[in-house]
Amino acid sequence: MDLRIFVEPQQGASYDAQLSVARAAEDAGYDAFFRSDHVLAMGSGDGLPGPTDAWTTLAGLARDTDRIRLGTLVSPGTFRWPGVLAIQVAQVDQMSDGRVELGLGAGWFEAEHAAYGIDFPSLGERFDRYGEQLTIITGLWTTPPGQRFDYAGKHYTVSDSPALPKPHQRPHPPIIVGGKGKKKTPALAAQHADEFNVSFGDVELCRDLFATVRQACTARDRDPASIRLSNALTVCCGRDDAEFRRRAEAIGRDPAELRSSGIAGTVAECVERLGQYADVGSQRVYLQLLDLTDIDQIELVAAEVMPQLS
Repeated sequence: MDLRIFVEPQQGASYDAQLSVARAAEDAGYDAFFRSDHVLAMGSGDGLPGPTDAWTTLAGLARDTDRIRLGTLVSPGTFRWPGVLAIQVAQVDQMSDGRVELGLGAGWFEAEHAAYGIDFPSLGERFDRYGEQLTIITGLWTTPPGQRFDYAGKHYTVSDSPALPKPHQRPHPPIIVGGKGKKKTPALAAQHADEFNVSFGDVELCRDLFATVRQACTARDRDPASIRLSNALTVCCGRDDAEFRRRAEAIGRDPAELRSSGIAGTVAECVERLGQYADVGSQRVYLQLLDLTDIDQIELVAAEVMPQLS
């Protein structure tokens, strides 16, 4: 199992704060730094200094880091036209020498759409658009140089596209599809994704969803082992119980709730919890770091938890 750091900058984080976390994660040996793609704070926070655009941020990090992989968990399909997003991600992949991954979802947070004038169709339409977006983005990336790409769908039409630029990674950057739906999401993952992610789901839910995705792969004559299975879970780890509780208080969370829903507690408890997810098939965990100033926790998990994961 590999570990990635995952942050929520819409709650309030400058570019420099995100860069500090990304560099700390890189230095500590994490596989990747991922960020959410939201433009409105959730809960009671004021969100100051304000939202940062996910792909603008990742473009900066592509130049300001050296090794760590970079991506979104996940970009809402409602935020960008698929052709424009294909260009953005391909360019950032070039800027990073092939370290980018695209997590893409249908979009769900209605309030942020209203706050910034973004259309928010019905759930059914968002999923229809989502499927077309995945087809267009992968089609643009995999069209051979010198050839043209066309697509005619219900919501999007692409005509005589030169399908440029090409990403650094071939055939394209890894695509992550995530969610808790039991029909459309697993089917889209089996068709398009390199990785399927369940965010903030308990062990039993993950067991069921992972099985559903494997079944969807088999139905498409795809090897189920070819799709990586992952989770995103809040991290709150301490060297002892007192340190864990101080960290829980700093992020405004109840220690008991964190222990039941996240990777939380002492080092030994965090290792055990990660093992429970590994037992149901999880191969990767995105550790949601809610306090971006807590570089010590990044280093603690890398030094004392990571070496115990096989």
